[in-house]
Amino acid sequence: MIYKSYILESDDNLLFKNKSILFYGENLGLKNYFKKKIKDLGKNFLKINFSNEEIIKDANLLAKEINNASLFEDKKIIFIEDVSDKIIDDLQTSLDSIGDNKLICFAGLLDKKSKIRNFFEKANNFGAVPCYEDNLISIRNLIQKELKGFKNLTPQNLNLIIENCNLERSKLYNELEKIKLFFLNKELNTDKLEQLLDVRLNENFNNLKDEIFKGNKVKTNKLLNDTLIEQEKINYYLNLINQRLYKLNEVQIMSKNGGLEKSISNLKPPIFWKDKENFTIQAKRWGQNKIKYILDKSYDLEINIKSNSTINKNILFKKLLVDICDTANS
Repeated sequence: MIYKSYILESDDNLLFKNKSILFYGENLGLKNYFKKKIKDLGKNFLKINFSNEEIIKDANLLAKEINNASLFEDKKIIFIEDVSDKIIDDLQTSLDSIGDNKLICFAGLLDKKSKIRNFFEKANNFGAVPCYEDNLISIRNLIQKELKGFKNLTPQNLNLIIENCNLERSKLYNELEKIKLFFLNKELNTDKLEQLLDVRLNENFNNLKDEIFKGNKVKTNKLLNDTLIEQEKINYYLNLINQRLYKLNEVQIMSKNGGLEKSISNLKPPIFWKDKENFTIQAKRWGQNKIKYILDKSYDLEINIKSNSTINKNILFKKLLVDICDTANS
């Protein structure tokens, strides 16, 4: 049976109604939400995790786990990550003897011809849940649901939260948790909310990050003067730099078997649409040799910062930013 994700979000009982459910799609945050929810609902169940590759290597692994009784728990919830059509026979065989156990599967994008998707959609007592990327409406609804009862959830404050999470559900859950812990009186204040989310600071640094990777020296120099680099957040900034390098390296590897534009479109998780133009420009400038060179520099700086408390972190970090800009132009 096919379930809309928002229906399962509003009715916990449906998550345990089926003996097995397949969650598939590109929305990692939504899939993680369902996984946590199922774990919470099944507190008395023994939780077991398998990967698709583990089951491929041992065809009897799943059946053995289902049939082996636990000494402490009567029932089990078995989670399988990254399921594919390669294990469809093992799943079908094992589900015949699932009993009171639950089998929860997770997958990336699956097309309509997928055997495993068709099996879960058509079989009795099983469910298939497509987890598509969130849009502005679904994110807004989620914020309003989670902050129900909070005063001053004005359109301005709502937009502050939306802009800060970039329509990424995983990030949104983190921000909502911060908001709930900070505003214990359940009354939002725009200035404090802005400080809590670091909206302006994050936006300024992300703009700087984009320009250094594009090799734009004029804008880089201006933003270096205009952007506040907080010393206690240097490791956080380094993490953002490294994440971009890893993403650029991933697309360079993928592009060897296809065009650059196509590889960028196929990235998982996908590049946010507002960032796609900048990322495309950067990807055209950054080959794997450049990426490795800067990753090494970033790693050396991180070690230096952690091992030497007397150095000026800001100067060294700004030098790395200039080196990135120079390397983009080399």
